[in-house]
Amino acid sequence: MNKLFEKINTQVTILGSIIAILWIVQIINSEFLAGKLNYYGGIHPQSSIGLSGIFFAPFLHGSYAHLMANIAPLIILGWLIMLRGVGDFFFVSIVTIIVSGLGIWCFGAPNSIHIGASGLIFGYFGFLLLRSLFDFSILSVIFALTAGFLYSGLIWGILPSDPDVSWEAHLFGFLGGIFAAQLLGKRRKNS
Repeated sequence: MNKLFEKINTQVTILGSIIAILWIVQIINSEFLAGKLNYYGGIHPQSSIGLSGIFFAPFLHGSYAHLMANIAPLIILGWLIMLRGVGDFFFVSIVTIIVSGLGIWCFGAPNSIHIGASGLIFGYFGFLLLRSLFDFSILSVIFALTAGFLYSGLIWGILPSDPDVSWEAHLFGFLGGIFAAQLLGKRRKNS
């Protein structure tokens, strides 16, 4: 029972720290820097300045409402991944950030700036939905059904609809999550 509490405490600490960082960055960016971090830390497609944004963009948001919209799915989907292992969570996060960021950089509209954690959220969603294809287990199927039940409406976000929403982040985040599922599935088969 003690190990279970330690595991839950670790998960809460990691997710809580990420959420705290997102809020701190948003407050500093909005209240003290007039949103300038969004320009300097966002992904600028097909521009050398935009490459550094691949790692910073998920921590930046255009408004408090934008951040609030990302918090719940980030916590819920992130936690579902973390239930299989904290290492899986970090692996999926890193793979998704890289794939989503590179996809935006290569295929995003020139002269646009992409920010926000939604690419990461879509990566978590893609990972959870399709992990059972690469690492079949009852737990993977349960997590896929749970993610699908809670967030099935997300799937429409990978299509272009709103010019102010980065569908590229959603699409490439989703693909990044699937890629992470495939890599983890292969790694488990080889061990």
